[in-house]
Amino acid sequence: MAAENHSTVTEFILAGLIDKPELQLPLFLFFLGVYIVTVVGNLGMVTLIGLSSHLHTPMYYFLSSLSFIDLCYSTVITPKMLVNFVTEKNTISYPECMTQLYFFIFFIVSECHMLAVMAYDRYVAICKPLLYNVTMSYRVCSWLLIVVYMIGFIGATAHTGCMLRVVFCKAKIINHYFCDVRPLLELSCSSIYINVVVLLCFSTFNTLVPTLNILASYASIIASILRIHSTEGRSKAFSTCSSHILAVTIFYGSAAFMYLQPSNVSSMDQSKVSSVFYTIIVPMLNPLIYSLRNKDVKVALNKIIEKRLF
Repeated sequence: MAAENHSTVTEFILAGLIDKPELQLPLFLFFLGVYIVTVVGNLGMVTLIGLSSHLHTPMYYFLSSLSFIDLCYSTVITPKMLVNFVTEKNTISYPECMTQLYFFIFFIVSECHMLAVMAYDRYVAICKPLLYNVTMSYRVCSWLLIVVYMIGFIGATAHTGCMLRVVFCKAKIINHYFCDVRPLLELSCSSIYINVVVLLCFSTFNTLVPTLNILASYASIIASILRIHSTEGRSKAFSTCSSHILAVTIFYGSAAFMYLQPSNVSSMDQSKVSSVFYTIIVPMLNPLIYSLRNKDVKVALNKIIEKRLF
């Protein structure tokens, strides 16, 4: 009987971000603009770093990977969300839902650990500059990226595998604007104990481990900055750190609010708003925070523009 109930679920209905028809068009235009900026910013960053030979360093190697991840997981979520704003019935098939869930988790987990790798890279550059070329060699950077994507693969496979065993009843309305773990678990009419345990374990690991890594890296960075005698150098370094920490705080704060709180219906509406930050807003902000404020990136961009024009 359980297998029969499960097989009858061929599609879900996405409740969307809000249920006010008068706000659908303004929100569509707003998020369309955000998505365009996200695609242009991140794709432009990947292209710029690839074309500029003097940006072929570990720092920009990781920035390029971060931009790729931001572009991918924003694309997994936003286009479907935009379609839902202008359609009357927001449906998504069962295979599409599971596919969206898998790739969203893969890229969002990879982002968590990529931010930690970038913080470690800055720690080595500022605190151990003489050993930087040895510590952050091409081989080491490649292995760090492989580890980041492997953790994302393991997390996505574990969550999606557990979700595939869940039996869904007649209730098919997902109280969210995309297929995420917690809203899907609310529709289950079978035991979700294993899913909840997996969710808490992986969410804690993917939030706590990178956060501790980032905090430890920046604690050492700040200690080194305080030993700098130049006021201008100290101010510039603090400015870079504050931007990075701001982006990390928005990303991890909103993600933790979504996944580390007790599951209840009343909190889901608040969770949808918080998830907008790390699924849509953060991918747009990252090129600005990490790259476009960087002098080397501006110089590289000007050189390419001059080369193409003249």
